[in-house]
Amino acid sequence: MTTPDLSATAATPAEQERLLRERLQRSGYLADADLATTVWLASALQRPLLLEGDAGVGKTALATALAQSQNATLVRLQCFEGLDLAQAAYEWNYGRQLMAIRMSEAAQNSGSHHGGSHDGAGRVRESDVFSREYLLERPLLRAISQSGPCVLLIDEIDRADEAFEAFLLEVLAEYQITVPEIGTIRATHIPQVILTSNGTRELSDALRRRCLYHYLDYPTLAREIAIVKTALPEADTRLVEDAVQFVQRLRREDLAKIPGIAETLDWVRALFQLRHSHLPEDMSAVLGTLGCLLKTREDRFVMGPDRLRQLVEGRRTVGVAENANEQAKATT
Repeated sequence: MTTPDLSATAATPAEQERLLRERLQRSGYLADADLATTVWLASALQRPLLLEGDAGVGKTALATALAQSQNATLVRLQCFEGLDLAQAAYEWNYGRQLMAIRMSEAAQNSGSHHGGSHDGAGRVRESDVFSREYLLERPLLRAISQSGPCVLLIDEIDRADEAFEAFLLEVLAEYQITVPEIGTIRATHIPQVILTSNGTRELSDALRRRCLYHYLDYPTLAREIAIVKTALPEADTRLVEDAVQFVQRLRREDLAKIPGIAETLDWVRALFQLRHSHLPEDMSAVLGTLGCLLKTREDRFVMGPDRLRQLVEGRRTVGVAENANEQAKATT
């Protein structure tokens, strides 16, 4: 069983971490120091990494960039309610098995018509059709079967059932899958495992114990500006800074769906395509692009021209308590 070669690429841990950050940056992902350290430790310790955070903060993008930066195969398992073993790990190729049995029976019948032996020596055995060649590989089995570097992304694990977590423990702890008919299949090259969760349900303690953990929050203003500039170097610097500042203020609003980094990138791309070098003064022009940021009817309804201008100018909505205090001050 071999391991990822990241730990062998530099002389010291600090150099290895720096090299990892540089590789991720070349792949278009800007990781801060804490995240880079955690990713490096997960690789060095051969432990899965559990990333939690709101949707759109870059959890899935990290796995994609990590695979690209290491020239590794990316295997993705998208979790959902009702996910089972056949969809996640393996299932038997029943059609091929049935064909093998019928071909064996046809060969026997042909032999008997020509005076062949009837001792059953040519009859297909159970072990013949329940062998590795009749297994259909699903993402988990495909990942531990890779002969080279591999990143296994188990995306949105919180959407899967708790029963699926119990099966996943063997894969995460031992990098192996047990198939009752043929035994245990062990990884020849340990994949780097990234699990993501949006926090829609609490994950089991057993799953958490097997993973390193990092909470990925929305980026700071400076980091998000750097992310957008890296992804869209052709966009005007003032446009990027104005747009990111607006999105940062927008995230503090009471929204049903907070825009993530992907929405910021889409919005800046839209503004750039409309030939804007900065946020336009005409709020109607901005309103027409908000479909890139606001993805629910409720959020779009509350964002009228007046509220939009307040956000552009950096003012937040005055809450009920704040408004009451202001009125009290005015009467004294």
